[in-house]
Amino acid sequence: IFGFTESDCIGKIAFPAIQAAPSVSSSFPFIFGEKLKQEFACLIPCAIDQDPYFRMTRDVAPRLNFPKPALMHSTFFPALQGAKSKMAASDTNSAIFLTDTPKQVKDKVNKHAFSGGKETVEEHRAKGGDCDVDVSYQYLRYFMEDDERLEQIRQDYSSGKLLTGELKKILIEVLQGLVAKHQERRKEVTLDVVRQFMTPRQLNFRY
Repeated sequence: IFGFTESDCIGKIAFPAIQAAPSVSSSFPFIFGEKLKQEFACLIPCAIDQDPYFRMTRDVAPRLNFPKPALMHSTFFPALQGAKSKMAASDTNSAIFLTDTPKQVKDKVNKHAFSGGKETVEEHRAKGGDCDVDVSYQYLRYFMEDDERLEQIRQDYSSGKLLTGELKKILIEVLQGLVAKHQERRKEVTLDVVRQFMTPRQLNFRY
């Protein structure tokens, strides 16, 4: 599946099994109880790069008397530089971080968000922008909750009525609001709250 050979590190060879284990409910006795009467099927949301691990799991699970997990594929969130680039913690300009200041959010979008607009204003007005590659529009697809406004933005940008700078301004306002709300809520999180969420405990579900 992964093209490993005998010269590959044993950690790489062992990792697929580690990746598969959480899709088996009996891996969590502290949640489901020590005496689990039956295994429960697992739904795994993942991006396409994780697909080989769980296709492998689906193949092996019945042989081990486990139910096959089901997959729900999600889309990749693009880096600011576009779909062909990758977000990285080592590149602070590749993404918007939840610790960024309003100025940092503005500067990152204005300077680094890949544009689907044309070379000149005149050409953009005549031919319109490409929403499929424009990062500002792609981000709004995730973060703008008003679907009607999002559709209007798509139409305006595609027709050339809305310029790239104007589209970026809309995104900046949305991201600044979102990041600010997160930072305010984060201030309210105490160590006791963290311990409460991180402590393994049985869930109050009926199985």
